[in-house]
Amino acid sequence: LTPDRPDVAFIGPVISKGQYDKVLGYIAAGKAEGATLFCGGGRPADAPPKGFYIAPTVFTDVKADMKIWNEEIFGPVLAVMTFKTEEEAIALANNSDFGLAGAVLSGDATRGQRVARAFKCGIAWVNCSQPCFCQAPWGGVKRSGIGRDNGEAGFNSFLEVKQITEYKSTKPWGWYIPPGFTRPLPEPAAKL
Repeated sequence: LTPDRPDVAFIGPVISKGQYDKVLGYIAAGKAEGATLFCGGGRPADAPPKGFYIAPTVFTDVKADMKIWNEEIFGPVLAVMTFKTEEEAIALANNSDFGLAGAVLSGDATRGQRVARAFKCGIAWVNCSQPCFCQAPWGGVKRSGIGRDNGEAGFNSFLEVKQITEYKSTKPWGWYIPPGFTRPLPEPAAKL
């Protein structure tokens, strides 16, 4: 945290006291459920007196049934699990009721794209995390929401789409004869 040097700050405070307490509750749950607190876990000693600062927090030895693995925390908390295969990593990532975003870090660009496409989430990043572009759609799947904000897709929620179809043929529309139609119906096909 470098509040006096915003040009080098990478993380700021959480938005409110309510969110601050919620994130600290997740940190307490991680400890209580047996995850190992690798770093962070509370307010940084050098944090400014005002603001709801939480040190970047990393948990290891996380299990798939832990609260910190299964819920969206919306704070600087990372729950780390290990995996042996790409398929296992994708299964771990997708085994969630939520699906806002996911990131894959890989030295193999093809693998990074493949894994990102396999994630069941609304936003996927490869070799980065949380870049925000107003031109790109933003939104989740599952319990992380429906619809999209930002970009062209974000405009759709402000539109009222209407379909209008006009029949232009001189032949009657298959299942009824339109009013004012004067031509005789075509003869049925001959039986063989």
